[in-house]
Amino acid sequence: MKILVTGGAGYIGSTISNYFLDKGHEVEIIDNLSTGLVKNIPKKSVFYKIDISNVKKLDEIFKKKKFDIVFHLAALISNEESIKYPKKYYYNNYFKSKIFLKQCIKNNINNFVYSSTAAVYGNKDKPISENDFLRPLSPYSKSKLRLENLFKKEKKKISCIILRYFNVAGSDLKLRCGFNVKKSHNLILNLCAASIKKKKFVINGDNYNTKDGTTIRDYIHVQDLAHIHLLAANLILKKKVFKILNCGYGQGFSIKEILTTFNSILKKDIEYRVGKERPRDIKISISNPNKLIKTIKWKPKYNNLSDLLNSSLKWYKKISTL
Repeated sequence: MKILVTGGAGYIGSTISNYFLDKGHEVEIIDNLSTGLVKNIPKKSVFYKIDISNVKKLDEIFKKKKFDIVFHLAALISNEESIKYPKKYYYNNYFKSKIFLKQCIKNNINNFVYSSTAAVYGNKDKPISENDFLRPLSPYSKSKLRLENLFKKEKKKISCIILRYFNVAGSDLKLRCGFNVKKSHNLILNLCAASIKKKKFVINGDNYNTKDGTTIRDYIHVQDLAHIHLLAANLILKKKVFKILNCGYGQGFSIKEILTTFNSILKKDIEYRVGKERPRDIKISISNPNKLIKTIKWKPKYNNLSDLLNSSLKWYKKISTL
């Protein structure tokens, strides 16, 4: 399989790239390195430092190379930042991707796996199915949904599986790549920082209508997510499909539950304080993975919270010493 990964220097893109290389596939990467890390790029891959909207460079690549499938991950991903700079997110996540998709189709590249987000659902009090009502709350999630709709509009020309990621955590099992500690801002990264740099951990609000007052999320190990991409690609290359699939384990953990588990790994308690709620934050987000399991015959392998947190901590310790 010859694969093109956009955003392949990022956390998830680089893990997927390494995973496919380990399986004997050919991987080429496009990334402008605005948030990705050079050290994340696998040495066995072919790398192009270009923007996905660079039409001239894209045409040069597509005329020389033939790809079986494209994994489109290139995007800005901060809900919080998108509220401050909505135009930046629409421009980067939708407009540039629209240009990229047009160039792919023009060059007879018609197979895609698009990395979307569970944030398109907004708040739900029960596990979320793919046909649930969509209510994106931030410019980030709105930009991702808008691109989903563009892929849907082109479905007569293309074969595509849209993967709606729930919260991704963990790292490459060989610690070859992972999240960018300078650019990423999420719960588990902040816990790692608090444990290593002795910073006080901040819980963003504890007055939500949940079991312990803190927000609840469904976490999925990035290595399981890489396997999902392989199974999705295999299905696309067998027959023409257009599917939307949730990527999660179907189990939610609150911030306080994650903190407790993290403390048990460290064998000490992290100091924390309760801060303000984040604007437009989602209270509960839990996947119903039944369609995913049925469609691509997927079985989770790394769905243990302690292992997932420990994997993230190992990467943080490694990257912090480089």
